[in-house]
Amino acid sequence: MDPFELKPQKADKVFTSWNKVLVKPYDKNEVDPYTRTRVILMNGTEFESVRLSNSFTRMCANNDVRRRLARMRRGEQIQQKRIASLKPADESILEHTIGYEQLAVDLTANLAVTEKNSYVKKQLDFALLEDFDHLYRYSDLMELEKGGDPKKLVGSYTEIMPGRPTVAEYRHPSDDVNFYLNGYLSDLKTKLNVNIITGAEQQTMNYYMNVANLYASPLGRKLYNEIAMIEEQHVTGYGSLKDPTMTEFECLLMNEYTECYLYYSCYMDEKDERIKKIWEQHFEEEVCHLHEAADLLKTYEGKVWQQVLPEGGKFPELLKLRPQKEYVREILKSVRLTGVEEGWEELDKVPDSFRYFSYNAKINGEPEKVGTHTVIEKAIVKLGQDYRVQNADHPIRALSDRKKDNIDVARVKGK
Repeated sequence: MDPFELKPQKADKVFTSWNKVLVKPYDKNEVDPYTRTRVILMNGTEFESVRLSNSFTRMCANNDVRRRLARMRRGEQIQQKRIASLKPADESILEHTIGYEQLAVDLTANLAVTEKNSYVKKQLDFALLEDFDHLYRYSDLMELEKGGDPKKLVGSYTEIMPGRPTVAEYRHPSDDVNFYLNGYLSDLKTKLNVNIITGAEQQTMNYYMNVANLYASPLGRKLYNEIAMIEEQHVTGYGSLKDPTMTEFECLLMNEYTECYLYYSCYMDEKDERIKKIWEQHFEEEVCHLHEAADLLKTYEGKVWQQVLPEGGKFPELLKLRPQKEYVREILKSVRLTGVEEGWEELDKVPDSFRYFSYNAKINGEPEKVGTHTVIEKAIVKLGQDYRVQNADHPIRALSDRKKDNIDVARVKGK
């Protein structure tokens, strides 16, 4: 599929009445877990598009360009509201959160297994183990407070067990910044992967920042606030991979191409026929936005879209959400890595004076009292052991004890 070869629909066709925007929500008890995660993914993709367009507008002095951006952005807003309306009112903040973290785990893993750039893959694998741990801690909160059934929410697709302990994830900000890619020379799939994961993690961070103090229990509020800070670290890491030398018009084109790719991927992978039609509709609308972005690039910078996408416009391998349990288990072997400037290193190999230790100690204070640890300890006391969904024993011996939460792995040397 090459969206540049398609004839775009008229730009104003996207504008429609509310009864065609606010669609019927899915049934949270019947929806396939990956349909739920696609809804979250595409909602975040639209958030990212609107954010980029607004930032572009604020840095642009040409009102003709700003009017064209406003028209495109209004279409993105309509799409976002249609997607958001798919979320049912009876799906709680915590249930929605389990969907966010399942998406983070399986999206990251599926991107990583196809990623050709070893540096980008390392960043994906590194953050994967942290989102995996977040899924475990939110799931224990749900089981502790009887707020739903984590196993039913993730289905048979994703295991639930500890990853890199959240208390170990707090790194000095200087060690979350990565080298940026040369966008003109990078593989097309790599550029797509970076765009996709950055938008997804940005949405997760924003969601946790907004709901943290709306959650009912004090323990839940602590959990959301603590994990929201890790999501900031992830957004920093992924966002710094993007090429800052690309112009606003080039970034706009790449963003619209990413949206086309994602909607077409969702359309091809979706099981729910009603929602499949929404992905198809949005793909057709995004083709129009893509052609508009190509025209803006040519009109105002004198460049053709092939200069941004030198490999051509044909989509690479489509994104398919598939269980990656064995891949995650393999990556768990690197659980003791930490960030060191633009790279990663085993915690035992960094100097005792390294800033990770002082920063982590300052943020955690007393690790035994932080929410991400307390939620597991409380679950163990109430349930007799922590809550997990796993097909076999945990591959890391130090994290296999279900009656004790290990807060030293990847945080304390020698553990």
